[in-house]
Formats: sequence, C-alpha cells, structure tokens
Amino acid sequence: MNFNKKIFSISSKKEFLSLSLEIFNYQIKNNKIYKNYLQLLKIKPYCIKKISDIPFLPISFFKTHRVYSLPKDIIPEVVFESTGTTGIKSRHYIADSIIYINSICKGFEYFYGSIENFQFLALLPSYRKDSSLIFMLKYFIQKTCKNGSTFIDNENLPILHNEKNIFIFGSSFSLLDFLNQKKNKNSFDFKKRKVIIMETGGMKGKKKEIIREELHCILKKGFCVKNIHSEYGMTELLSQAYSKKNGIFRCPPWMKIYIRDPEDPFLHIDNHKIGGIDIIDLSNYLSCSFISTNDLGKKINEEEFEVLGRMDSSDIRGCSMMTF
Repeated sequence: MNFNKKIFSISSKKEFLSLSLEIFNYQIKNNKIYKNYLQLLKIKPYCIKKISDIPFLPISFFKTHRVYSLPKDIIPEVVFESTGTTGIKSRHYIADSIIYINSICKGFEYFYGSIENFQFLALLPSYRKDSSLIFMLKYFIQKTCKNGSTFIDNENLPILHNEKNIFIFGSSFSLLDFLNQKKNKNSFDFKKRKVIIMETGGMKGKKKEIIREELHCILKKGFCVKNIHSEYGMTELLSQAYSKKNGIFRCPPWMKIYIRDPEDPFLHIDNHKIGGIDIIDLSNYLSCSFISTNDLGKKINEEEFEVLGRMDSSDIRGCSMMTF
C-alpha cells in the first residue's frame, strides 16, 4: 500500500491520529518483527483502537533484524548504516528511496522554505558514506549545485554565492575545527551574509564533549550568528526534527514525539517530565513507524521538545545530539 500522498498532506491532529492507526494496522499485517514483538508482549493488535495504546518497537531491533513492512522479503534500494562510535551498527533497509527524498525535502522546506534559496555547505568528515544524513546532503547539494553547494573541509574552501543564503551543516567537532583554522577566519566574512549554522551531533569521539550551551556560544561568536540550529534524526527513521534556537525541537506534521516513563516503558508521561523518547514517524511505513529510542528528553508542550542525552548503558549515537 502507498501512503505517500496521505502522509505528506497531513494538516491536522485528527488526520495524524487516523493515519497512525491505519499504518499501524498495515504494519501488524506486514511487519514480521513488529508482529512477533507484540505477540511476545501478549498484546492483541486488533484490539488497539486508539493511538495511546500502540506499542513502540525498541530501536535495538534495527541492529539485529531486517525491519520492514512488506508482504515478502525485499531487495532494498539503499541501506542506511549508523555512525555510532561503539557497538553494533543499526541498519535501515529502504525499499523506496523516493519516500525518504519526499520526507527530507518536505520536512526541510516546512521549516526553512525552498531548498533552492540556499547554498548548502556540508562539513561532515566523520560520517559514514552510507549514512542517511550524507544521503540527504548529497541530494540537497545535487539539487542546488548551481548555487555553489558542496561538501567542504579545511583544505578545500568554497566560493560563497553572493545572492543565496548560506546553510552550513556540520558535526560539533568539525565546526569547531573549521573556526580554529586561521585561514578560514580570513577567508569568510560571515557578518555580511545571512548564514544558518546547523550542528548535527556531538564530538564523535574526536574531542571532549561539552554542554550544548557552551558549544553554541562558541559557534555563535565564531560564525557571527544569533542562534545555532540543530537537527534531530537517526538511521532508523526517515524524518528529522529541527531546532532553530536553544535546542528546542519541532517535528514536521507526519512525525510526533512522546516521552515514556523511565520505570514503565509502556506509559507516556506529561510535559516537562524527563524520560525516554518514543517517536511516531509515518514516513517509516515500509519499516516501522513506532520507535522507542534510547534518547532522553522532555516535552515542553504539544509541539516542542528537548533532547537531553542518552539513557544509561546506551552507546553513543552518531546522528543524535551530544551526550551531556
């Protein structure tokens, strides 16, 4: 079944809830791993009539199983692999890359406007070539190559487009290294340009982790910007949440965050309480749309949330926020 049109045209909470149940019913029929997990929990899927009763699949299954929701085994178009610094890597088998392209484009443009308005510069030396973030940036760069979009490093500096906004994606350590290069400071005058700096994660084992406030203070001063933006995404999902300032994230209309009780993984808790992050990502309908992550967070309100680090005994995720 193709849910694409419905997913990316959601315009109300009612539509989201209705489609979530529809996709849940599709996945319990076609996702063997998810179905078996519910059976182990002794949950009768067809008795679930409201979204609050839907169980979330632990994200660790992406390390040990092929998680997909199709009637038969697939030959994936692409396989995304996590860039975590330790442990077994997660793999996301993508049956239809067009779904991911729709999600990254529509999600980005929901928050920032047309991709064509930007010159994208990607400073991501530590990421695997088969990571979902690299796929996304390659696509953005290809679509805006006429704007001078490109991958960069400290040895190959770009020519900045005079008429486009500059959008720089970078991991924390690569952005700091970029600022520490004296020639970079001499080459770019960011004060005269509209620049968005988006940090995509922590130090990746390259430097000592620092708190977000300290990192953002350094980056704001170095790049002469008022705010540092952040992206919250992961190998196991096809959508991203974005923060435009202060580490406060928002989701696109087809993605929703819940916070689960630290002591009871099947209970979601109220705003302003810290717990594990559960995610509904409807664009994940060909794998699993209901994922229980190892990240800690809290909801501020119905639309906004914070990511506060990793749960105990979890390995550091390459594409998540820094550890605190």
